[in-house]
Amino acid sequence: MSRLRFTGVILCAALAAAAFAAQKNTDAKSATKKAPKNATVSITVLKESNGKPVKNAEIVFHQIMDNGKIGEEGLEIKTHEDGKAESGGIPFGKVRIQVIATGYKTHGQDYEISQPNMEITIKLQRPADQFSIYK
Repeated sequence: MSRLRFTGVILCAALAAAAFAAQKNTDAKSATKKAPKNATVSITVLKESNGKPVKNAEIVFHQIMDNGKIGEEGLEIKTHEDGKAESGGIPFGKVRIQVIATGYKTHGQDYEISQPNMEITIKLQRPADQFSIYK
């Protein structure tokens, strides 16, 4: 009887080890499938009037969720002297990019991030003159 009990314990341990190994293998496969792909996005901000770079322009990334709503967290970066800025870790999918610079209209556009390295050029416009009857 003790030999039967010993064999039963060994059999249960072997089955538990096999189940654990299968679960670990499944978790590893699903982790690689679920891991989001990220991209490096390079943005160049230029003046539309003459093509010169816009320094210190604020660039805001907002991820757009599957339901069309904007994600809660955003990423903000600023352009350098050459009008360029770069950020890594931008998830694949739809992203709304806003560019804000003093003396220019705010630019906003949705982009589909689908490549590991993307380059985007944005041309900013000066605001239109305002009309008033009091001039």
